[in-house]
Amino acid sequence: MNDTPTNQQPSRVQTLGRGGEIRDRWSWVESAVWNERMLEALETGVRGGECHSLIDKVYRSANLRAAWERVKANQGSGGVDKVTIEMFEVGLDARLESLAEQLRSGTYTPQPVRRAYIPKPGSSERRPLGIPTVADRVVQTALRNVIEPIFEKMFEPTSYGFRPKRRSHQALREVERLLRAGHVWVVDVDIQKYFDSIPPKGLMAEVAKQIADGGVLSLIESYLHQGVLEGMTLWAPGIGPLKERSSVPCWPTSTCIPWTLLFAKQDTRWCGTRTTW
Repeated sequence: MNDTPTNQQPSRVQTLGRGGEIRDRWSWVESAVWNERMLEALETGVRGGECHSLIDKVYRSANLRAAWERVKANQGSGGVDKVTIEMFEVGLDARLESLAEQLRSGTYTPQPVRRAYIPKPGSSERRPLGIPTVADRVVQTALRNVIEPIFEKMFEPTSYGFRPKRRSHQALREVERLLRAGHVWVVDVDIQKYFDSIPPKGLMAEVAKQIADGGVLSLIESYLHQGVLEGMTLWAPGIGPLKERSSVPCWPTSTCIPWTLLFAKQDTRWCGTRTTW
């Protein structure tokens, strides 16, 4: 989708017509998963308000291969199994087929994430980071390809954080437009350790309002119980494990949606964005 002009804010999902126009509006979605018929259903409303029959799209061969290409492009180091991008690519077809079979049979279990630390901008503290294995990153990306459009359609046009085709500079342009229009009050809100304090059960309840596929829900929940390997110590996070899951699909989107809806109900002119974790 094209960037939104600062003086024009669309509805959450524009419904302009069929055919190529739908594909243009959803140009960022993975074509190995989403066809025009599915996108049209997403725009007009899914029957019952919940999405079913999704897990087969996660383990679809074309989707797993597309997910691999994204993981490969992003590079990054290996996880707890020490398998690098280059190593994973050796025997790639067999590896992807193995992942597909595990997902198909419900035997897939993500490995613990490897704890690493990175500098925290503007602070002497270090930010903890969880690094999944390459195989888990492929599955996560395949899952994200399936579920991200489902949550994307719920956002207000003034929300810019964690969204495809959205950038912080667009939010700044909208803030500038609002200032010129006479809105002079700016509220900067930062909830301390927000992703550390979200109850997993509450998060899954919100996800389940949109997704009814038990296989996908189980897959998402498996990441909530994923262990963390720090040095030689393996531990399982309790409440709010989201900071360890920076690459897990749907966490940022599903946890930010309530805030966009709250501001929308208050008819508040706002720009929601976040550029760092």
